[in-house]
Amino acid sequence: MDFFISQAHAQAAGAPPQGSVAFQMVMLLGLFIFFYFIAIRPQRKRQKEHDALVNSLEKGDEVVMTSGLLGKIVKVDGDYLLLKVTDNTELKFQRIAVHAVLPKGTLKAI
Repeated sequence: MDFFISQAHAQAAGAPPQGSVAFQMVMLLGLFIFFYFIAIRPQRKRQKEHDALVNSLEKGDEVVMTSGLLGKIVKVDGDYLLLKVTDNTELKFQRIAVHAVLPKGTLKAI
């Protein structure tokens, strides 16, 4: 019956475990480095680009909000901006809600 059941061997008392601690540490460090380049670094880059976009907003810019709303900036006041959506509708948003700045004249073309 040894054909179907593999032999189980007990570890000798006081013997070091299979695989070294150094190898496990190198694997853990490698996993962290992989995670850094796949997840953390690109997210930080996108965050810096968005911060630069938000800080460069000024009156007259045509923007797209994260909700998909299009409008023209009428006033920038600290962390908020006043967005002109239609001829007689102005809405107040947080600056961080801006998704992208559109080229001038985009709103008239739509």
